[in-house]
Amino acid sequence: MKEGDTLVSEILRIKGNALFTTSPHGTVLEAVKVMAKHDIGSLVVMDHGQMVGMLTFAEVLQALVQRQGQLGGLEVNEIYVHDPLTATTGLDVMELRRGMLERHTRYVPVVDGSTLLGVVSFHDVAKAVYEEQSFENRMLKSYIKSWPGEEAR
Repeated sequence: MKEGDTLVSEILRIKGNALFTTSPHGTVLEAVKVMAKHDIGSLVVMDHGQMVGMLTFAEVLQALVQRQGQLGGLEVNEIYVHDPLTATTGLDVMELRRGMLERHTRYVPVVDGSTLLGVVSFHDVAKAVYEEQSFENRMLKSYIKSWPGEEAR
């Protein structure tokens, strides 16, 4: 592997692959209720068993601003992201982080072909990168402590 050693599959293994979805024909208000109930910032938009996009709090906030704070009967299909960034389980976390930063994406569905496996958030990625770097720092400090001649200091 090039960058780090952590793969997207490791993030899913640790966080689990609980999925929260919505239909494109559901109301945004119902979607917001699900997001609030589960303390999540996104829902995968599914239509006839296939992922068609993502709905995140960013789209909801934009809709609220455009509609003077009223969601009314607004449907998910009017505001969701149709072409979200996706990841595979074999993708390096540093590559995923780069893609998320470039596209200003906070939530990324993880797929295997057309099968949805889970969603990783920017928080999940940041945590994995932090833990990877902390481990590398501990290894380097251990290596330096055992460097010949260091015991005499």
